[in-house]
Amino acid sequence: MATAIAKLPDQQAAALSRAYASSVAAKRMKTLGVLAVLAVLIVISGQMADIRPWKLITNIGNFGSFIGRTLPTLTIGNFFADMASWYWNFGAWFRLLVETILIAYLGTFLGGILAFCLCFFASANLVRNKTTRFVARRFLEFCRTVPDIVFALIFVIAFGLGPMAGVLALTIHTVGALGKLFAEVVENIDMKPVEGLQATGASWLQVVRFGVLPQVSSGFASYALLRFEINVRGAGVMGFVGAGGIGQEFLIAIRNFYYTDVSAILLMIIVTVILIDLGTEQVRHRLIGMERMR
Repeated sequence: MATAIAKLPDQQAAALSRAYASSVAAKRMKTLGVLAVLAVLIVISGQMADIRPWKLITNIGNFGSFIGRTLPTLTIGNFFADMASWYWNFGAWFRLLVETILIAYLGTFLGGILAFCLCFFASANLVRNKTTRFVARRFLEFCRTVPDIVFALIFVIAFGLGPMAGVLALTIHTVGALGKLFAEVVENIDMKPVEGLQATGASWLQVVRFGVLPQVSSGFASYALLRFEINVRGAGVMGFVGAGGIGQEFLIAIRNFYYTDVSAILLMIIVTVILIDLGTEQVRHRLIGMERMR
């Protein structure tokens, strides 16, 4: 059965059309205003940071030239000998690369434990005391605000050269980064189980153990794995300040213009990071899938 569509009077329809056009024009002007402000800020930032596009265009060839010099000469007829020449120090580099991974692992593990302990005190839905939350959050901010390379330099001065400085630096930075992420996960939980436990007279620790942890465990593990990936990259440059790992060997190759050594070490780091990314990605996907099945 056909239904008749009511038609507004011409005067009312015209008024609505004008109101709609006015609203659209206002939104368009607001959008253009925001874009104009962003453009001005970009220009000001570029001037203050001494960004010169023409300088980039003029010298971009130097970057390509440097990359070209780092590439080894590989021939089909003498491929294995060329590869052996390229990776002439593979054993030492591989040991340093393993050391880099272990630095990242230990830093992530220790930092993750401390972040786990502190995140609950920084969560607004679990801790009502504003002073406790303020202190916990400011401490986490301090840990993640100071660059890990700066912490590494401080610990090298304090404890001497070696992997220990790198582990301590990554631990502190991981506490700040993971602590914030963990706290956000806790603040997004369903509070009904928490309220039910509180109603039965459960202690704060019991509430966290039985009402919070079951909801956040997979999220915590996922963020910890992501942080491990980041720390592997960070540990790769810790050697620049003598904090262990392959970074120091990489810096020596760059400073002494050992071009092929630069590409060999860089390729090893890239392959390692890719493999770790692929492995942790699979684990994270499984954890996220398990969380959604609950």
